[in-house]
Amino acid sequence: MTARTTNAPNARGATEARLRAFHEEDALGKAYDARLLRRLWPFVKPHARHLVVSLVVLLVVGGLNLVRPLVMGAIVHHAADHDREGLLRDGLLLTGLVFFAQLLGFVQLYQMQIAGARAMADLREAVFRYLQSLTLRFFDRTPVGRLVTRATNDVDALGELFAQGVANAFGDVVALTGYVVAMTLLDWQMALIAFAALPIVLVIVTFVRKRSRKAYRDIRTKTARLNAFLGEQVNGVSVVQAYGREHAAQLEFDEINEAYRDANKRSIYYEAVLDAAIEMVATLCIASVLLWVAFHRAHIGHAIGSSGAGAPMDAAGAFALVVTFTGYIKQFFEPISLLSQRYTILQSAMAGAERIFQLLDTGDVELDVDAKACAPDRSNEALSLDAVTFEYKPGVPVLRDVTIVARAGEKIALVGATGSGKTTIASLFLRLYEVTKGAVRVGGRDVRRFDRVALREQFAVVPQDVFLFSGTLLTNVAMADAKPDRARALAALERVGAASLFARRAGAEAGGANDGWIDAPVDERGSNFSAGERQLIAFARALYRDAPYVILDEATASVDSDTEARLQKALEAVLERRTAVIIAHRLSTIKAADRIVVLHKGAVVEQGTHDELLARGGFYAKLHRLQFTQKPPPVAPTTSATG
Repeated sequence: MTARTTNAPNARGATEARLRAFHEEDALGKAYDARLLRRLWPFVKPHARHLVVSLVVLLVVGGLNLVRPLVMGAIVHHAADHDREGLLRDGLLLTGLVFFAQLLGFVQLYQMQIAGARAMADLREAVFRYLQSLTLRFFDRTPVGRLVTRATNDVDALGELFAQGVANAFGDVVALTGYVVAMTLLDWQMALIAFAALPIVLVIVTFVRKRSRKAYRDIRTKTARLNAFLGEQVNGVSVVQAYGREHAAQLEFDEINEAYRDANKRSIYYEAVLDAAIEMVATLCIASVLLWVAFHRAHIGHAIGSSGAGAPMDAAGAFALVVTFTGYIKQFFEPISLLSQRYTILQSAMAGAERIFQLLDTGDVELDVDAKACAPDRSNEALSLDAVTFEYKPGVPVLRDVTIVARAGEKIALVGATGSGKTTIASLFLRLYEVTKGAVRVGGRDVRRFDRVALREQFAVVPQDVFLFSGTLLTNVAMADAKPDRARALAALERVGAASLFARRAGAEAGGANDGWIDAPVDERGSNFSAGERQLIAFARALYRDAPYVILDEATASVDSDTEARLQKALEAVLERRTAVIIAHRLSTIKAADRIVVLHKGAVVEQGTHDELLARGGFYAKLHRLQFTQKPPPVAPTTSATG
């Protein structure tokens, strides 16, 4: 008893750790921004013309900015010499430079963001297309919120490279080069004082770099966990409220939210450190230059084109030189400051890129197998499993050496206890999973020989839990077609006996001239329809598909007996002239099946018709007695221990 009590907290802690690990993400290895940017290039390349225009305009703007301090110095010189004509001329020139630079800046940023928006749209489309190609195994082990984060938050973070002009870093580097050359030509001694601050900036950036990358990685991870938790809680809110777990859910959310907040605080801290440090270095640099000028005024260079080459500079010229030089210092540290700001955005973007490309590298996609590895075709089979063994997890078989054959037009029913493998068999026919051993055939042909879309087009599936998409009744019935066939959808609803029901819902008359009721809105997951109505829509959807094979997976299990009786007409319409696999717990719904296959612990234990299996008195007969016997079996009398 003591051991059990001691181990209980440990077991609970281990369970909580596993749940946390499920929602958290694995730490990524060392990643290089250059490698990630190379992988991003295929998405940017189709829109490279906008990028080229942006960069060309950026260079022009950089040239204009390079001239501006010289014009400002000239203006100061004209003002000191009371040269009104020169002051007016250079003043107008400076105004024109600033106006033209701002105009070109708009063009440059617009072109850059256009390229980024289109590239991110292509990337988001690629992520969504890749998600659709992944196997169900991947979705079984991955939280939905994490996947949503990939296509939304992470792509948006990567898009900030363009939205915030991070790609302008190239222009910043060019501008820095220009400023270095200009400052050196003006006065190499003052230039050395300014450049002496660069090692300090390098140390600061090195300090912040790794720490900010880790902080932004944490943000991406916590965002994914937050989205996963919110999605889970919103979808299960009815269960949370029914069991009074609001407070417990709130406490868990607070823990996740605080972790997300702390990750953001760390990133903000490092961003502020970098920005403030560079601003401080820039200010100290200007102060150092001014201090040096104050003590070495007599040695400030020589006039360039003012008093003749090599002539000492007058006071006005010296003042103009200092103004020009400090202007260059400010502009010199402006791209450095911008680089620091863009660097933090780059860290966030690269963290998002790591997550996106990690998803795209999972390799867990649906692949067509080489036909040489497939079993030979058998033309006399409609649907079959040939000695199939299947495992969701290695070493834990769900199906064991299962062989089932359905001829064309035959209705095969699968029965058995929960977990016996019935729904797994349906998934294998659709090739949602790959078999571990054996072969699955459709139309006598190994499913691995089919294109996946072509294979699944041959099936109509009516599940127990019907999923309806936001839209209209028409689009949900005709979801197999990009452009719904209205007449065909109406005919399908009529055949399953649902037309009059949905017409009455809309206050219309079925079969009348006004068929607007088929455009009735469907809310998220079909929440504005009852379980029976959703089931009727699923039957109509199957009829609309008009596929040769039908899978009914507990299609009437979630409705009451009266509704089930009304669904019988729909069931008969769907099964008419089709090969069907019927999965059912209610044995009353499968009495008319051509053959009943009984599964137990992943193996076939019996096969035959309803009457044959009852007469055999085996596992099926036992299930039948449990469901239909009104009175419990008599209990044999027991003899007491005392006699």
